[in-house]
Amino acid sequence: MTDADAYSHQPVLLAEVLDQLITDRGGLYLDATLGLGGHSDAILRAISGKVLGLDMDPDSLRRASARLAEHGPRHRAVRANFRDAAAVLEREKFFPLAGALFDIGVSSMHFDKGERGFSFMHEGPLDMRLDPDNPLSAATIVNVWPEEQIALLLKEFGEEPQAGRISRAIGEARRKGPLKTTTQLAALIEKTIGRSGGTHPATRSFQALRIAVNGELENLTRGVESVLPYLQVGGRLCVITFHSLEDRIVKRLFDSFVSQGLCRFIEDGAKGATKPSAEEVESNPRARSAKLRAVEKL
Repeated sequence: MTDADAYSHQPVLLAEVLDQLITDRGGLYLDATLGLGGHSDAILRAISGKVLGLDMDPDSLRRASARLAEHGPRHRAVRANFRDAAAVLEREKFFPLAGALFDIGVSSMHFDKGERGFSFMHEGPLDMRLDPDNPLSAATIVNVWPEEQIALLLKEFGEEPQAGRISRAIGEARRKGPLKTTTQLAALIEKTIGRSGGTHPATRSFQALRIAVNGELENLTRGVESVLPYLQVGGRLCVITFHSLEDRIVKRLFDSFVSQGLCRFIEDGAKGATKPSAEEVESNPRARSAKLRAVEKL
C-alpha cells in the first residue's frame, strides 16, 4: 500500500453531499476543505465542470493533488485557510459558484500520524497545527497560558465540566517541567478526573486545544459567510460538522441566511441536519457524529 492509498478513506456522507450539493453539472464548485481529496474526486466524477480545492496543510495538498491529477485542469488546489476563501475566489476568478462544500472535520491522516500531535492515542508532540506555519501550538497553550485562560478554553471549546480541575493539574505539573507529549497530557487528565464510560477522559480537552490552535470556530463563521456572495442563484452551500459547537454555528448562520431571504433550505435541510446511515457508521465509526446542513441561494 502506498502512502496515498493508506489515507484514501471513504469521505463522510459522500452520497448525501453529491445529492444536496450538485445542481449544475457544468458549473464551478469550491471544496473549501480539500483534505485528502475524497469529496473533490467524487464531485469531479459527477460533473463536467471544475473544482477548486483549498487546504492550509501542504502535506494534504500534495496527497490530494496526486489523487486528483487524473482530472487534469478541471481541478485546482490552492494552499489557503477557508476563512480566506473569498480572496482566493477573487484571485483565481473562480465564480459564480454552483456549489461550495465545507467539511470541518480533521482528517484521519492527522489523527493517525502521531507526529502531528492531534491524538491522545498516539505518542507525539503537543502540536495540533493544521498549518505548520501557525506560530501557536498546543504546547504553547498548555505550558504558557494562565490556568484561568486554559480553564475557560476547556469549558467553552470542549464543553468540559471538569475544566477547572484539569487546568489546575496542568499548572501544577508544568511547574515541575513543561508538558511535551500528547500521551503525557492525556495521562495527566485521566489521573485528574478518572475514567468512566467508553470515551477517553482527554477527549474534550484535546478537542478544545485543537479548536483554539487552529481558530476553527472563528474561521468557520468567516469562511461560510464570505462564500455566500460568490454563489450563483440556485447554488448550494453545504457544511459538514462533527461536534455540537460547530453545528450550532452553522445552524445559526443558515437560519440567518434564510430569515434574510438570501437562501432557502433545500428539502432535506428543512428537516434539520442530515446524518450518516447506520451502515456508514458501521463501516466508518468516525462518521458517527457527522452532520450535514445545506441551503440554496435565492
